Amino acid sequence: MEWQKAAKKWTLVLTGVLSFQWALAQDNAELQQTARNFLRTGDYANAILVLNQAITTSPDDIQLKKDLAFAYYLRGDYQRAYTVVSPLVDKKDADIHLFQIAGNIYQGKQDWKGAEKVYQRGLRKFPQSGELHCDYGDLLQNMKNFDAALRYWVKGIEVDPNFPGNYYHAARSYMWTKEPIWAILYGETFINLESYTTRTAEIRDVVLECYKKLFDDPAIFNSVPGESAKGKKGEATNAFMDAFKGVMAKNVSVIATGIEPQSLIMLRTRFLLDWYKFYGVKYPYALFDFQRKLLRDGMFESYNYWLFGPAANQAEYKSWTALHKSDYDNFTAWQRNHPLKLRDDEFYNTGKIATIK
Repeated sequence: MEWQKAAKKWTLVLTGVLSFQWALAQDNAELQQTARNFLRTGDYANAILVLNQAITTSPDDIQLKKDLAFAYYLRGDYQRAYTVVSPLVDKKDADIHLFQIAGNIYQGKQDWKGAEKVYQRGLRKFPQSGELHCDYGDLLQNMKNFDAALRYWVKGIEVDPNFPGNYYHAARSYMWTKEPIWAILYGETFINLESYTTRTAEIRDVVLECYKKLFDDPAIFNSVPGESAKGKKGEATNAFMDAFKGVMAKNVSVIATGIEPQSLIMLRTRFLLDWYKFYGVKYPYALFDFQRKLLRDGMFESYNYWLFGPAANQAEYKSWTALHKSDYDNFTAWQRNHPLKLRDDEFYNTGKIATIK
């Protein structure tokens, strides 16, 4: 019958179109991978050539155009990068990475207000993105708006607690505020999330220095635990900090001979015992749970030498690991199998950020 012949004809046509589109998609995927290989080796000219070729056959492919904008950006051709990326942020399928690339391109053009608008638009679309909070904080810091930058990094920690970048920046910033405790907590968290980079070594120094700063200023311990647990919104932050300070102050005699790995092991051990006796239920905190598991599993000494040893004294650290090779090897194996995992409902830093000194 005629309708059957027509149906068969259109089925063949449709099959041919779909086969062509599938083959085209496969070709473009291969071209995109080729371009990304060029980008990784720093051959931006060839990456741009390949991406432009792919775009001629798929002019609406946002991923290809995103890579092209990034290639122009890496080559330092900010105007072409801007021309490619600026229409993309309005697309429905614009993703977090596209907003990050766009922000970098606007900054490359020194269009600070444009970059700010890009990040704000991205955060409206992806309010839980740790990456965009981190990048926006970087921009604000470059604009010398340090308090606002810190607020965005702290917000990034709240909404995306397992993204390391915000901990890195927040720890560095809090080192210069009246609350070194946040530098200690965020710094140690970062070291566990990003354990073997140049930034790790930097934050080890920050954490050790902030322990010294914590006990160098007796005024830090003036607040009474629990005194701010009632009243206005945001005071829970002060209550958590007061609890931390109270437990630390109780054990201050442990570090009378100085801040070094062995005294910190004793201080932090006593802190954990007292914290879980008085505050563990009221203020659950994944980092403290992680430390307590290390303590229970016999890994706490090795962990603390790993954490503080390289910053405190590199020679003594190497000597300790050589003398305790078996213990240290057991810890590194344990560490690989027990990564720190942060939890969404344990954010206590909701109060006003202390004025930077």
